Amino acid sequence: MHHDRSPSLARLAAASLAGTAIEFYDFFVYGTAAALVLGPLFFPTFSPLAGTLAAFGTFAVGFVSRPLGSMLFGPIGDRHGRRPVLIASLLLTGVATVAVGFVPTYDSIGIAAPALLLVLRFLQGLGLGGEWGGAVLLTAEHAPPERRGLWSGFPQVGPAVGFLLANGTMLALSATLTDAEFRSWGWRVPFWGAGLLAAAGLLLRAQLTESPRFQELAEQGDRAAAPLAEVVRGHWRLVLLTAGGLAVGYAVFYAVTTWSLAYGTERLGVARTTLLGCIMAAVAVMGALTPLAAHLGDRFGRRPLCLVGCVATMVWMFPLVALLRTGEPPLMFLGILGALLAFISMFAVTSAYLPEPFEARVRCTGAALGYNLAGVLGGALTPIVATAMSHGDGPPWGVAAYLTAAALLSLGCFAVLPETRPTADRPDGGRSAVRPLEAGEAAV
Repeated sequence: MHHDRSPSLARLAAASLAGTAIEFYDFFVYGTAAALVLGPLFFPTFSPLAGTLAAFGTFAVGFVSRPLGSMLFGPIGDRHGRRPVLIASLLLTGVATVAVGFVPTYDSIGIAAPALLLVLRFLQGLGLGGEWGGAVLLTAEHAPPERRGLWSGFPQVGPAVGFLLANGTMLALSATLTDAEFRSWGWRVPFWGAGLLAAAGLLLRAQLTESPRFQELAEQGDRAAAPLAEVVRGHWRLVLLTAGGLAVGYAVFYAVTTWSLAYGTERLGVARTTLLGCIMAAVAVMGALTPLAAHLGDRFGRRPLCLVGCVATMVWMFPLVALLRTGEPPLMFLGILGALLAFISMFAVTSAYLPEPFEARVRCTGAALGYNLAGVLGGALTPIVATAMSHGDGPPWGVAAYLTAAALLSLGCFAVLPETRPTADRPDGGRSAVRPLEAGEAAV
């Protein structure tokens, strides 16, 4: 039986991975531009520090809109299928990203420039917030239960690929153009390139088939009438726990990829290309190891890997700051890699762990909401908080303390969450164990 499914599963995994890679390319290109050029171009009346903070502020808006994207697209996924969500979200993010490449700077249109930037960043986040739930569910619901972690882990490779694409493009441009050229038009090119990527992604996704689990729900007439209301009423505790659990992953990822780039170049005087090279090498290793971590989740359970990731984060944050502080590329690489390995042990299993406790009828909304709320908790503020905390002359231990505290919060949330991996005696993956958490269930 598995033989006839595996080719379509492989194609499905590839399309999901391509989609998440493109969506995250769009999202990351903005983060890198915010760290490198958006401050002076769009907030020229601010001091350099305030300009960077303001640019990271527009960066944060993309996170705030992500849960709104889940609220918009999640119910579409639960009512009309996972597939339409994948097409619509990719289109929205793609168009918004290309548009960023055309926004005139502050010098040309004044205050309208940062305002436009803010609106487009908001739309980017809206699309990304819808994307993840659809991509992960389409893969997870096609996969055989005992391999669900592995197959649904493939969309989680997307962020690494998107990151490498986004930064590779930025790096190539800043290496080949003069500083003046890069500032005047070079930084816009990666945003325009998003159009080509989105077109390719749409072609791939147009060929996908709907998830069998959703087709079952549609045939049985068991689709939720108001998925968002049902999630808020019956599963709110589960959404909050998953959001709290995953918050540290976002915090670590964006501290390492966005804040450390700004800190290393501005405070330590490390060459931008050198530091970006270190970060990209570490992200490449992380991407390569993601399927392995996802497979371990099938083998040992989702929760143990998440707990290990939290503990590893708590142990590693002070060494991370110490290693970054040296300004030595090999040591900086080591610090960043350690942090990303702790991160991926949680995030590789997330795509199986998050949807499993939710009933199929509200799964797209519930899982996406938990995932994207975690982004607000962990990702939105981290570059801002970390930048503000590291303006003194000494090592930024405050950043390490902040990330350690985030790991402690997440550890507490994962400790309360149940294990959901399907086993022979629990084919539903222990969803029954979640029942007491859900007050709204009794009425059903």
